[in-house]
Amino acid sequence: MICSMSGKGKCHDNAVAESFFHTLKNELVYDARFRTRAEARQSIFKYIELFYNRKRKHSYLNYKPPLEYERIHAVA
Repeated sequence: MICSMSGKGKCHDNAVAESFFHTLKNELVYDARFRTRAEARQSIFKYIELFYNRKRKHSYLNYKPPLEYERIHAVA
């Protein structure tokens, strides 16, 4: 058997993606009932674009939403 990902700290480590999908599932998907794939797609899009990136505070960004953190730390 060959592992599909490299070891911890390597450039192909997918911990960030796994963390994001864990959060998405816990905060949105597990509590929702989608009637169609289109409804699920739209709900996930809204979660990411309107909540996760704009309002949800991230501990690794000093408890600021990503867009606010980028605005504050923008290099002119």
